[in-house]
Amino acid sequence: MAGPQRIVIVGGGLAGAKAAETLRDEGFDGDVTIVGAEDERPYERPPLSKEVLRGEKDPETARVHDAGFYDERDIALRLGAAATALEVSARTVTLDGGETLPWDRLLIATGAEPRRLPVPGGDLDGVLALRTIRDSDRLREVARSGGRLVVIGAGWIGCEAAASARELGAEVTVIERADVPLQAVMGRTVGGIYADLHREHGVELLTGAKLEAIEGDGRAERVRLAGGRTIDCAAVLVGVGVAPRTALAESAGLAVDNGILVDAMLETGAPGVFAAGDVANALHPFYDGRRVRVEHWANALNQGPAAARNMLGAAAPYDRLPYFFSDQYDAGMEYSGLASADDEVVIRGDVAARELIAFWVSEGRVLAGMNMNVWDVNDQVQALIRSRAVVDPAKLADPDVPLEPGALA
Repeated sequence: MAGPQRIVIVGGGLAGAKAAETLRDEGFDGDVTIVGAEDERPYERPPLSKEVLRGEKDPETARVHDAGFYDERDIALRLGAAATALEVSARTVTLDGGETLPWDRLLIATGAEPRRLPVPGGDLDGVLALRTIRDSDRLREVARSGGRLVVIGAGWIGCEAAASARELGAEVTVIERADVPLQAVMGRTVGGIYADLHREHGVELLTGAKLEAIEGDGRAERVRLAGGRTIDCAAVLVGVGVAPRTALAESAGLAVDNGILVDAMLETGAPGVFAAGDVANALHPFYDGRRVRVEHWANALNQGPAAARNMLGAAAPYDRLPYFFSDQYDAGMEYSGLASADDEVVIRGDVAARELIAFWVSEGRVLAGMNMNVWDVNDQVQALIRSRAVVDPAKLADPDVPLEPGALA
């Protein structure tokens, strides 16, 4: 395939913006166009549930690049424009206004969208999501209003937003079907640490609870749980996960299964069409060809540039370990790797002080690690995971034993 002259990036988030930056950094001097459905210059999402939500930072600080970057690098921004059709054979993408853009390489970085609640009242005014700058602004207003915020789902968005709302002085109730927060990712042991954290900060955390309906006269005024309990509220935040935005890929006949299926180079089955970020379900070399779809900031930050280089012919597999971080109250953490919630958990450090490293272990090998308020160890944790070394759980739990495969055997 001849070198590209026109590259179109569908998706105006972090992955797409960093891909465009990388194309220019790599010397590509052809046309680069970013198509973004939001009428917003590309921005990062993690601050929306943290500093931006709490009003500690202006939303402009979340921008991927400053206002002049795209003109300076000759990158065309088509904002407020959704891509509605993709023709692989004709190498065109059509926008909702009817415009058709030709391309030689295409990157789909359309991200994911919040799942909706399939319950009565789920579409009432005051039932909020947290995915955009406007969502964050609206939630801040609610948190400062003095009313109670009910959060449905104790995943990452739900937990972070609950923590920020409490720091703004709001009364917060979190409703979670599982036994502890974050159970699907972290399991019961570490999820229990987060349960204690939120309760200590005044969150009413209702676990093992099922939402039956959201009620109110035109807007959300209360939620009703199975068993009949009702909770009055000023608003409801829905944090029950996201779904990859695959409609464009499906319209073109690309393979889709929990995201757009791509190979280790992030290319779809259609030559010249790539995917990156939340929407990409990629073969991962470290995990022996297992498909991995990651919804976190670091994946978008790094996968967009990797796709850009491969669009220019690098043919380099994307093999970074999954990584994410979270800040809730005074508990900061980093997590690396990929584990099951049912894997054995080994704790090194002081749980009561929330200064610890948790390791997920299977068949004696460390699959993932989370450092909470213990810093400058993430590189060691990742090296330990990549070593696939068999470790002694007692040594792994001992803070005096170095985090090196030889010392832990």
